[in-house]
Amino acid sequence: MNKKKVRELTVNVGIFAAVMALTFWSVFRNQNVAEIVDAVRQMSREYLAASVFLAVFFVAGEGCMIWYLLKGIGERTTLPRCISYSFIGFFFSGITPSATGGQPMQLYYMKRDGNSLSAASVVLMTVAVIYKLVLVLIGIGILLFWRAPLKKYLQAYYGLYFLGLFLNVVLVVILLMVMFSQRTIRKCFYHIEKIMVRVRLWRITEARREKVEQFLADYQETVAFLRSHKQMIGITIAGTFLQRFSVFVLTYAVYRGLGLSGVAMLDVVLVQAAVYIAVDMLPIPGAQGITEAMYRCVFQKIFVGNYLVVSVCITRGVSFYLMLLVGLAVFCMVRQRLY
Repeated sequence: MNKKKVRELTVNVGIFAAVMALTFWSVFRNQNVAEIVDAVRQMSREYLAASVFLAVFFVAGEGCMIWYLLKGIGERTTLPRCISYSFIGFFFSGITPSATGGQPMQLYYMKRDGNSLSAASVVLMTVAVIYKLVLVLIGIGILLFWRAPLKKYLQAYYGLYFLGLFLNVVLVVILLMVMFSQRTIRKCFYHIEKIMVRVRLWRITEARREKVEQFLADYQETVAFLRSHKQMIGITIAGTFLQRFSVFVLTYAVYRGLGLSGVAMLDVVLVQAAVYIAVDMLPIPGAQGITEAMYRCVFQKIFVGNYLVVSVCITRGVSFYLMLLVGLAVFCMVRQRLY
């Protein structure tokens, strides 16, 4: 990793740490920390284990789909290696605004491990499009069939839900345009090339342009393959639905693990889905701060009393911060080629 990338990573980690500190201060201010720790300790070990399993399944699920698509288009890879890509992506997405750092790092390590750049690009684009598409479908479904309860739970954050859904729809459209339009990709490259030449980092060379044209040809060939294998896409969509709901169900596992009852599982799952849709596209590393603030507002009728802060700690601790640490550990192992 060159000095520029190290500097960028340091800045991102610094911003992430500052946001995390502010988030923790906001969550724990005016709270009895000792009581919160005691409540966390009283959580059912079985449900806590289930929560951790669901969090790992959520991240690893992306790796399974990367592996499935890469194998389907003829690339040689292994499932553990593809799962490592998903944890690396989760880590870098978590520490960069709008999760912009995840896919470039995944692409780098996929290329380094011998996957063709065009195949890796198409697979990551396909996974991203389906991931966002599933989130949009869930969001629209909630609006159509669960609007009244949604408005009751979200309260002041009801408008943010629409903003999050709108941004996800826009991103899906953009990704589909890039994925299926060779002209769009070519324009993007030549625009980038023009900027790099202007700042004197590149020179216009025929060799580079020949490589780009070869990449575009391979890219379109891979896209055509996926379009002709609709069963693969269907299985990936079904797997993504399962993956997405695993992290929503995690919140219900925390609810039951704290000994609470009386609220239907569907309510807890759909409220958590609404939180994810609302904050998913916000330009904040890991959507920290806003996620916790929204969670405390919309779940106050579900996690009553002191259990609200406890549930924030466990749900976000397991689904985000713990997985971030696992992602960092995987990244360090991959860097040292220990896997």
